[in-house]
Amino acid sequence: MALIQSVSHEGAGAIDMFIGTVRNETKGRAVRRLEFEAYEPMALQEMEKIARKVQGRWQGAHIAIHHRTGILLPGETAVIIAVATPHRAASFAACRYAIDTLKETVPIWKREVFTDGAVWVAAHP
Repeated sequence: MALIQSVSHEGAGAIDMFIGTVRNETKGRAVRRLEFEAYEPMALQEMEKIARKVQGRWQGAHIAIHHRTGILLPGETAVIIAVATPHRAASFAACRYAIDTLKETVPIWKREVFTDGAVWVAAHP
């Protein structure tokens, strides 16, 4: 996988990945699709900021972040984060930090379309 190769390095003893996919239901409602929109220049800038923070906080960390936009169907991948570090605990922690921070700071908006309506989901839960 290209994302794994992009973070792999000889000092890495662990690679952790987070893969966020589209569920087929939310709170008992059948999901037909998700629609992601982003302010791309700012979203990319914020994801780069997350990557720099990860690299500064976890020594030897290499990170890649990819978030899709547009229409996604249940089962499709929305976001992937890969982090390589010398040790597994750091890899897990850095990956969790990256996804949690992405959901809080990156200007990507999600609209859930159900069989009985649609709703914009709060950008920052």
